[in-house]
Formats: sequence, structure tokens, C-alpha cells
Amino acid sequence: MSTDRFDFAFAPSYRKPGAVFGVRPDTAWVEVTDTHLNARYGRWRVRTPLSNITSVEITGPYRFFKTAGPARLAITDRGLSFTPNGDRGVLITFATPVRGMDPFGLLRHPELTVGVAQPERLVARLREGMAG
Repeated sequence: MSTDRFDFAFAPSYRKPGAVFGVRPDTAWVEVTDTHLNARYGRWRVRTPLSNITSVEITGPYRFFKTAGPARLAITDRGLSFTPNGDRGVLITFATPVRGMDPFGLLRHPELTVGVAQPERLVARLREGMAG
């Protein structure tokens, strides 16, 4: 089984707010295997089969006050963001909402945005997995 790992792109201004919540380069990453997407952002995690992904796209820029610090929940659509920079990231949409913010799994997220260092590479890898 192959695994591709994607590091997050931490902007200098995001490092301290994230570290307060345990979000650091050594605790934040995205891995894609032949069958699953695994994302970690400090204490927050998302795991789902690639078959649950319906679309991926590059998005951004983001406002600092909406993204800096811990994982963020969008109140309007329950989307989850793991974004340690304000430039751009990858929006991943799911057929079945996933666990991520709530440790009990009561709150489910229809999408996840990840601010990885190589968004184009992640998009290509996820599309490859979606097609397989």
C-alpha cells in the first residue's frame, strides 16, 4: 500500500496562535493511502475512505481571524478548516459527512479545508484515488 504525506504550510503569523492549541508542524499533516484520507491538525483528526470524497478544489485566500489557531468550524455549513496560513488550501467535499471537531462524533462535517504546502499535488493525488 502506498502512502503520500503532505505537510501543512505554516505562515509565520499562524505559528504562535496554532501552538497554543497544539497545532505545530510535527502534529499536523495529511496522508493519503490507496484507500483512505487521514488528516491531523493538533488534536483534531479526520479519517475517511477515498470513496467518500466527491470533489476537491483549491481555495483561498482566507482571513486571519477566521483561520488562525485551532481547527475552525464554519457555522453556516458545518465545514471544518485545518488552515495554518491565509493563502490557499484544498477544499475536500464528502458524500457522507465526517467526524473531526467533536470527540463524540455527534457533529459531522460535509467538507474539510486543509492548508497544505503542495495543494496542487494533494488535489492530483485525491483525484487519482477518487477515480480508482
